[in-house]
Amino acid sequence: MMPKAAPRQADQSVNGLFRLLGTEPKSLSRARPIYRRIVALLGDGITRGAVPAGHQLPPERDLAAALAISRATVVSAYRELEARGLVRGYVGRGTFVSATPDTASAPFAWRGKIAASALQANETTVRDLVRAASDPRLISVAAGVPALECFPTDAFQRAMTRVLATQADAAWRHGPTEGLQPFRVALADRFGGEPEHILVLAGAQQGLDLLARCLIDPGDAVIIDRPGYLGAIQTFRNAGARLVGWDIVGADTDELEELLLRYRPKLIYTNPTHQNPTGVTMPIRTRRELLELAARYRVPIVEDDTYRDLALTGAPPPPSLFALDEAHTVVIRINSFSKMLAPGLRLGWISAVRPIVEQLALIKQQVDPHTQNLSQMVIAELIAQGVLDKHLATLKSEHRRRRDAMVQALRQRVPAAQLRFGVPDGGMYLWCELPAGIRARAVQDCAVRESLMVLTGDPFYVDQGGDHQLRICYTSQPAARASQIAETLARSLSAAACQGGAPPVRVRMV
Repeated sequence: MMPKAAPRQADQSVNGLFRLLGTEPKSLSRARPIYRRIVALLGDGITRGAVPAGHQLPPERDLAAALAISRATVVSAYRELEARGLVRGYVGRGTFVSATPDTASAPFAWRGKIAASALQANETTVRDLVRAASDPRLISVAAGVPALECFPTDAFQRAMTRVLATQADAAWRHGPTEGLQPFRVALADRFGGEPEHILVLAGAQQGLDLLARCLIDPGDAVIIDRPGYLGAIQTFRNAGARLVGWDIVGADTDELEELLLRYRPKLIYTNPTHQNPTGVTMPIRTRRELLELAARYRVPIVEDDTYRDLALTGAPPPPSLFALDEAHTVVIRINSFSKMLAPGLRLGWISAVRPIVEQLALIKQQVDPHTQNLSQMVIAELIAQGVLDKHLATLKSEHRRRRDAMVQALRQRVPAAQLRFGVPDGGMYLWCELPAGIRARAVQDCAVRESLMVLTGDPFYVDQGGDHQLRICYTSQPAARASQIAETLARSLSAAACQGGAPPVRVRMV
């Protein structure tokens, strides 16, 4: 974002600049090219922090007049500083200090080279989650990871061997940006929709990025679950959207209609089935009312259906919004194999009307001409052979066992006054409430010191919220570790309570 100009007398005056530099204009010697002296003097001042980032330099004409030199000389000096990444010029605004040099990136101040729009992408939560999940020194219950021990490795290897033995040429050549046709057919047969209305993705996160670039202009309003998926929040925010939270637990459609009338949003994003992070599932009546509102106000819905196949009870969840929208005119559905199989596959898809699929494909091909063929071909075989459905049955059984072990361990080892949560009937998470005297960030810090990674609630909110909430992924660790995790969390909660001034509660160890 371009720095705001300070008042002229403070930022733009030549005398003010030289006061910051601790010298006077007459100190500039003409023994060497004067523009180099200007570059050296300003560069040193910026490096020392005497001229801070965001400071507006004097206009070229003013500095030239004060030094009795040509404006072209000052222009040359400013351009040299800009080439080094130290300043940035904006048409109609002036020249601003953009960054200080980094010794690791000399001779450039690389931060000063970064586009202003890219500097807005400074949220590291997702990167920190996946890094912690891959760190063998940590026990992570932060990232959403299924029970990877259940992955059908043998069946996957056999399918890959068959593909490479019979279709190796197709596996290694370029493929359609929309995805291989046999894979799109397999997705349509198993998950619903039409093959021509499916775009294959390198994971659901790529789909969110494509949708943001396709549908959102800076300043557009987007209604999103509150709390909601942090990856969607970051993606839409980086696209310049104004995010408006809708209470997904209450799921009051009267409230939603008020938001539609007030903000006139570009789209609604929701994760209605085994929602991340709360685990709630939207009732069928609310789904129909949501669809009716979307149709009436002509607002598309992006339905994140990632957790649909992870129900832990015998009763299936209500039909998806995509299925209820029989003409598929309102709902865009996004899904992924990251939770059903493994996040390392990086394989997902979008289902939408054909014009949207075609537009998304045009955007996708600019950075990703096509998703990896081999993984599409292998997963298509697993679907056709019924391996995926057998795996899901095994996976859900193991997830149920891990959920029950985690719930029991937490109830036994953590005082109820310090941690409240409901038991979800699907998905992967426990959404935990802390008392007012315990901050989630303090609990996270204490837990990390004991090599346990938990996730605070604040990244799931588009506004203020989550300071006293934690999300625990119960599927990512074997049931045998539940007691260790609960004991560490209990100690972390007690330590955080002391930090927050709340009286410590004695931890029960059994």
